[in-house]
Amino acid sequence: MGAGHAHKLYRHGHSPVHALPPHCKLAAAFAFVVVVVSTPREAVWAFGLYAVLIAATAAAARIPAGFLLRRLLIEIPFVAFAVLMPFVAQGERVSVSIGGLGVSLSVSGLWGAWNVLAKGTLGVAASVLLASTTELRALLLGLQQLKLPPLLVQIASFMIRYGDVITDELRRMSIARRSRGFEARGIRHWGVLAKTAGALFIRSYERGERVHLAMVSRGYAGSMPVIDDVAATPTEWARASALPLTALAVLLIAVCLMG
Repeated sequence: MGAGHAHKLYRHGHSPVHALPPHCKLAAAFAFVVVVVSTPREAVWAFGLYAVLIAATAAAARIPAGFLLRRLLIEIPFVAFAVLMPFVAQGERVSVSIGGLGVSLSVSGLWGAWNVLAKGTLGVAASVLLASTTELRALLLGLQQLKLPPLLVQIASFMIRYGDVITDELRRMSIARRSRGFEARGIRHWGVLAKTAGALFIRSYERGERVHLAMVSRGYAGSMPVIDDVAATPTEWARASALPLTALAVLLIAVCLMG
């Protein structure tokens, strides 16, 4: 897959979680999210235990709480959506005093908001932990190990590799505009920004053509060679499965108690 590509989400470390093979962590994170999503929203205590499991995993990975919480800010749009649900949802309503004012909220909307917040936050936290303990290159190798379609892996690989290249190109174009005294201050400047977007598209397309020709000249025939073939031992699979299996046990208890 070529050289490594560090990302700001990754936090270098030598913890037991960092040492696990990437495909084991991918499978464990996916299984954990499936368990969380399958949990009935009324089992509030179960989500609390899931949060404890995430915190324990973060502690084992030596990921500071502040680092994890800052990365969770990405879900703010979903939080805003969840906050609106009790106000717009239909069905039985309950009156709640907010700031001395009586507000009518939908019961189903409250449950829906809780469902989105709890499951969304836990899913994002699991993803952040995965990204914090696994380099992007290792994640791509893990996807290959899990037999994801090669074309999808290649698309993800190229996106990761050249996303920063395009971002740098846009930054240079922005510097060039400012050096010529341009400042976007209103709708009358949208034409310039549209031309910038068109120029960026053309430059990106031309760069992609040059990169493809360079790859073909070096023997590329539609698939990337697998440089590292990391096999996981039964012990490593057992360590990685500790999180989803414990979460599954919590889910089964919740289902039994509610049934």
